[in-house]
Amino acid sequence: MKKFFSLLMCACVLLSCAAMLSGCHGSQGLPVFAFAGEFDETKQFELTFWAKNDTNKTQTNIYNKAIEDFHKLYPNITVNIRLYTDYGKIYNDVITNIATGTTPNVCISYPDHIATYLTGANVVAPLDGLFANENYGFGGKALKYEAPTRDEMIDKFLDECVLQGLHYAIPYMRSTEALYVNETMLKKMGYTLPDKVTWDFIWEVSDKAAEKDADGTYTVNGQKTMLPFIYKSTDNMMIQMLRQKGADYSTPEGDVLIFNDETKALLYTVAEHTGKGAFSTFKISSYPGNFLNAGQCLFAVDSTAGATWMGKAAPHADIAEDQFVDYEIAVRPIPQFDPDHPQMISQGPSVCVFNKSDPQEVLAAWLFAQYLLTNEVQIAYAETEGYIPVTRKAQESAEYREYLSRAGEDEDLHYSVKIDAAKLLLDNIDNTFVTPVFNGSASLRDASGQMIENVAKSVRRKQTVDEDYMKKLFDDVKSLYRLDQLSATAVPGARDLGPLPKMSVVLLSCIAGVWVLLGVFTAVGYIKKKKATKL
Repeated sequence: MKKFFSLLMCACVLLSCAAMLSGCHGSQGLPVFAFAGEFDETKQFELTFWAKNDTNKTQTNIYNKAIEDFHKLYPNITVNIRLYTDYGKIYNDVITNIATGTTPNVCISYPDHIATYLTGANVVAPLDGLFANENYGFGGKALKYEAPTRDEMIDKFLDECVLQGLHYAIPYMRSTEALYVNETMLKKMGYTLPDKVTWDFIWEVSDKAAEKDADGTYTVNGQKTMLPFIYKSTDNMMIQMLRQKGADYSTPEGDVLIFNDETKALLYTVAEHTGKGAFSTFKISSYPGNFLNAGQCLFAVDSTAGATWMGKAAPHADIAEDQFVDYEIAVRPIPQFDPDHPQMISQGPSVCVFNKSDPQEVLAAWLFAQYLLTNEVQIAYAETEGYIPVTRKAQESAEYREYLSRAGEDEDLHYSVKIDAAKLLLDNIDNTFVTPVFNGSASLRDASGQMIENVAKSVRRKQTVDEDYMKKLFDDVKSLYRLDQLSATAVPGARDLGPLPKMSVVLLSCIAGVWVLLGVFTAVGYIKKKKATKL
């Protein structure tokens, strides 16, 4: 019996060690967030808010004013902002801080990133319960500010924040892509810009613009440099072309379907026009707006949020003054295969709230996150670039309508290209789409653009793009982004965590060891008992 108790104590020690090791492995051990009751305004809260801006001081000032105004309403809540210039850096820092249990309270992010955050144990707070809370939810009666009601949220944008069947974020701003055109150059070539631009039109005109005179200068602009068509985000380019074609990309369950004949045909088209000098990308040639403003580009595709970099009077343009050309710029939806049924991507930042051990702290973070949906913040931020507000309340307000109506009055707040880009999205909200978020969706997005980049580079290097090339390209991209390792039944919003960490292996080994010891003890005891019976 003494041996039994000694062995039992040993097992307990092993299980305790296993439990400690399990606690070390990336889990905060937080309970699922739920809140009921009243907000404690006698308790002090200090929140961290991680946000992104493109070195735009106006955006920074809007954030700071929002924090200041919010603090006046809730003196017991202090918000400290940390600004980033890249969403990827926010993502990397959040991942690092999940491991140490020091995530921010509120964070600007994207659904693909939030899906990765969800691999931690209850790291991100589900918001559905808060949405419906009578006092603190959308339009809640206990709020100290005028928040939008649930009906005043735009469903299409709110639905983009659903992961694993729950809302883990709220939309903050939305944008899409636009086609920016040097209409002066286009008219000089004898073309009229249609309201709905097709891919056939883009390729025909771009090929024409790539023609050179005998001395090597380009006929269309008289310069030594001309890149007729530049696409900034080639992942969006491939995703939208496939969507417009009705071709396979992926399923919500995580099946990767992009490596198909339609993708191959699109890549051959890219190769053809790259070979004619008609097409390039941001990664190959640099920012399309710079070439457009210098008269060295005819068609530039970029985000509507990039509108303030486009045009001869662009407030954020970053080329030298003497490089600008005088031209008329036009804004159109991205090229379509079927202009009567346009398809364009919906993009833009959302806001997630991280779970904490104190539900009151999470509620305080939600109160601030929801404050970002007020008209004061939504309208002010939307006016900085070609974003649009995510609430019907802001979009239909007299203040925002007046802003839109004053396009072209000045070259700053009412810069015409910026407002034209915003109007483009407002007119096409129902034509926007998002790609499914699942295990590996971020990698698939990267892979879709990488194929275009590789083909364009290969053509420029005079390499042959044929069936053998395409087969190798598909195989290489699958391997590079580990798309051949994705499960066909991946859980939406989950992430492939790869091999088990060493600590997890030790944990499982400890548990297995306990069971082995208990099994050995039981067997030995049984044998001894049997022998004793025989005697």
